[in-house]
Amino acid sequence: MLKSILRKKIIKKRRLKVINSSIIPKNKILKLFKNFNLKKKIIGGYFPVNNEVDDLDLLNKLENKNINISLPVIGPNNTMDFYKWSFNNILNINKYGIPEPEKEKIVYPDILIVPMVAFDKRLYRLGYGGGYYDRYIEKILVKKKTLLIGLAHSSQKISRVPNNKYDRKLDLIITEKHILR
Repeated sequence: MLKSILRKKIIKKRRLKVINSSIIPKNKILKLFKNFNLKKKIIGGYFPVNNEVDDLDLLNKLENKNINISLPVIGPNNTMDFYKWSFNNILNINKYGIPEPEKEKIVYPDILIVPMVAFDKRLYRLGYGGGYYDRYIEKILVKKKTLLIGLAHSSQKISRVPNNKYDRKLDLIITEKHILR
């Protein structure tokens, strides 16, 4: 099935289904993070839209532990960069209606939390089709080793995400039911 058709089908299903967007227990993720010295790490999150799993509570808990957090900012030519952010800072709305931080301090996350439309057991994700995350992941992995964590609802799992040479596998996908490695 073509990615565009699959994407539309899953987004429609996600909209029709009443989903608790914060259903993934934050303790499950925080427990995973115990293996890292997070005080010296930068966490890249996202501002949830379109019924994506809400990671803001997790980011807030991390910030309250004095851990650096960041959010993406969309740039020209389907590019994306992450900028340091705090819940005390303002957000601007981009052309897609997604809140973004001010472009003050660009950062390169050590742990990147990635939203998705769908995923499969091979740890491939289907995004919205702009290639923002795939390009960003390619760029950041040249600069540093980054742990790539996808957040999704278990209902977003499909048998196989169509993939090509530009698609990047994630290291982990966390749902309310499982942690896929």
